[in-house]
Amino acid sequence: MSKKKIISIGGIVMAIALAAFLFVMPSSQSKPHEKRKIVVHEDTPLHAISIENPHLQQLLSEYEDAITALMKNSQTPGAAIAIVRDTSVIFLKGFGVKSAGTTDSVNSETVFRLGSVSKCFAPILTGILVKDNILSWDDRVVKYLPTFSLQSPEQTQLLSLRHVLSHTVGLPYHTYTNMVEEGKSLPEMLDKLREIPTINKVGTVYSYQNVAYSIISEVIQSATGKTYEMQMMDSLFTPLHMKHASISFADIKKNNNVAKPHLHTRSGLKVIPISNTYYNVAPAGGVNASASDMALWIEALLGNRNKQVDNSILDKVFTPVIKAPSKNRNFRKHIKQTGSYYALGWRVLDFQTDTLFYHGGYVNGYRSELAISRKDKIGICILTNSTGALADNSAPTFFDLYFSKRDSIQQWENRHDASRQH
Repeated sequence: MSKKKIISIGGIVMAIALAAFLFVMPSSQSKPHEKRKIVVHEDTPLHAISIENPHLQQLLSEYEDAITALMKNSQTPGAAIAIVRDTSVIFLKGFGVKSAGTTDSVNSETVFRLGSVSKCFAPILTGILVKDNILSWDDRVVKYLPTFSLQSPEQTQLLSLRHVLSHTVGLPYHTYTNMVEEGKSLPEMLDKLREIPTINKVGTVYSYQNVAYSIISEVIQSATGKTYEMQMMDSLFTPLHMKHASISFADIKKNNNVAKPHLHTRSGLKVIPISNTYYNVAPAGGVNASASDMALWIEALLGNRNKQVDNSILDKVFTPVIKAPSKNRNFRKHIKQTGSYYALGWRVLDFQTDTLFYHGGYVNGYRSELAISRKDKIGICILTNSTGALADNSAPTFFDLYFSKRDSIQQWENRHDASRQH
């Protein structure tokens, strides 16, 4: 073959590859009235979508501009964002780099640690086991862990799975979180709970926990004969095609597409090692995932994967259990809030006309935010590899923009649907 022909064929291949790349990734230069095409890998059940609604296009364009500005102002090295509306991914993109000082870009498959956003998975998994008649929400912990004990025998006998997943165990705030960070094993920490006086009766007061929340993993293993990690993989990660999701230090260490965690110091951003802390309390803080994984997770949370996650499970999990203060004050800056609660593994934020289901997470220099509106069937997840204003404001900023444009988005769609019927 001649050199000229080789160059010609090579140019064609490069052109095809470039076109495919531009089709997959949403351009940061998209104009408000251009159609955005968001697609993910063919082996996932996510739907590709061409956004024709100019008001929705404008929302995404303005939000991307806001994220770019927040990222610069907060000196966040990298982030990945997924937005799902009903069954469609309308935004899926990586920003910045995996490690400060490099050019290794974050993409939609880059893995981050979720921190406390991991708590959102445990009640859904529990709900699946309840639906399968393996567990019941009101089962007592001692039914599965007969040697488990709080200091009070009476309170021990009352403690149910519902109390564990709603942070109403009756223990002081963050009991033994210091031991989590020291790397103690979960059985060791659970055994020591009997030494701590309860400050409230079980089921009466919200008090956030990591160790006590992770009782659920030992219950699940006792009831199913599988570890929490194995059961999560079999019941959720694999059926939902969340192929980058895992719950172990070993898995994140061997992955080549991982965002490195950072700390803000006086001398600037500092890359720090990925630690093995909080994998010892897997339900509370041990999940690793990418933005593409979280897009699939949001679709399930919006009620579009009934085969894997039945709506009856979602209804139970999202029902408020106990009044609880909201940790993210940035929602109140954007939207007037009227109340906040904790359900099963989720915060419930009430506004004047809307309710958001939300959780934030921090671990080892990583931050995550997850928020959905069941009424409007829209949700967002933001993953970052440092703390700062981007992580704190990303979800509130999105819903502020969305609520301001919702009527226009829906009116355009109603007119468009009516014109197609005629």
